[in-house]
Amino acid sequence: MILGTIAVAFACAPGAPWLETAAFTGAALLAAATLADLAIGPRSSVLQIERQSPEHFSMRVDAELRYEVSNRGNLFARVGIVETPIRTLFFVDDDVCADVPPRHRATLARRVTPVARGRERLGDLHVWYENPLGLLRRRKRVAAPEEIRVYPDLSAVERYGRLDVRNRFVEVGLRRIRMLGTGTEFESLREYATGDAFRSIDWKASARRGRMMVAQYEVERSQSVMLLLDCGRLMTPYVGDQRKLDYAVTAALSLASIAAIASDRVGAAAFAREIITARAPRSTAASLHDLSEAIYDLEPRFQESDYAKAFDFTGRQLRRRSLVVLLTDVVDPIAQSLVLAELAALARRHLVLCLFMNDAAVANELQRAPHNVADAYRLDVALGLSYERRAAAANLERRGIIVVDAPARSLSVALIDQYLRIKQRGLL
Repeated sequence: MILGTIAVAFACAPGAPWLETAAFTGAALLAAATLADLAIGPRSSVLQIERQSPEHFSMRVDAELRYEVSNRGNLFARVGIVETPIRTLFFVDDDVCADVPPRHRATLARRVTPVARGRERLGDLHVWYENPLGLLRRRKRVAAPEEIRVYPDLSAVERYGRLDVRNRFVEVGLRRIRMLGTGTEFESLREYATGDAFRSIDWKASARRGRMMVAQYEVERSQSVMLLLDCGRLMTPYVGDQRKLDYAVTAALSLASIAAIASDRVGAAAFAREIITARAPRSTAASLHDLSEAIYDLEPRFQESDYAKAFDFTGRQLRRRSLVVLLTDVVDPIAQSLVLAELAALARRHLVLCLFMNDAAVANELQRAPHNVADAYRLDVALGLSYERRAAAANLERRGIIVVDAPARSLSVALIDQYLRIKQRGLL
């Protein structure tokens, strides 16, 4: 603004000689002030900028990056920080700035939104700083490499933990309660009472005690859950602002967390053309953490998934009847023909749950009345896709497979609900 004023004064000087004197005076004062700004600093060495260790990041959950700025000089400084762009974070603000008094520290916070899962490295900090005159803005680069991890959003698990569905958790045994019935785990002995089933009599205990004794059992809780994550081409499309695999990984980790509360053993296998990663079912806290680390950063591959290889691997990992959860989107007719026979064979030994995710855009088109030719074509495509999904679900259900077809955004809740129903009904 000052330079602009001086330039206007010089431009008008031929018509008003006094403006020339004023312009020269202003230019001289500006040059003197600039030299003074340059002389008084602050120097780069008196400013120390550190990025504090980043917090836990979850997909699409707003978070913050924090910085600590130390001004060890004797002059007030205004400091701004710009991050090197990275793939996994969206920076809400281009830069963050603060006024730091001499011999003081300031903490700056930058709002970020994680937009992609996975492991990433934060780069250098680009810092600008100036003194109260504000005529010269100095810049420096601060090396601050740091690894961050963006995990799926597991807020569905938190909602189950704090809402009134806790009562349902107790009913299905997510807390360690005694649930007597026709289970397989021995609980206690008691004397025979009228109405007890003849087969419940424990003859050895009765002989030892000289009176009729009945064995009580509680429903088995420690069961195996195997998560199969399809990472092939069918999981590459976007639904809204996330890929299908993003929703599938979030649902898988949400279910793993709930199953761990129930003391179930949880394992996982991710596959495309080959088995990408696998973890055998375990029930310890360390194994759940290991499973999360193994699948949180999975990326889809433009490959045809080998379902036969994945199901064969699963069958060899599970020696007893287990819940097998397949997270895929088998609506492609060619893929269906490959999957159905393999799933039917797996369902003869295990309880199989197949999880699909439907696209809200298709549902919206089915609800809209067409007003022109383009609308009619879109409706025809939506009807075709809807029919393929219903046909795929019907074919799977005829083979004894449980099918959950839910909107992508509510996939985690739908899967947890179905798991709770399975536990409550004792289907395993």
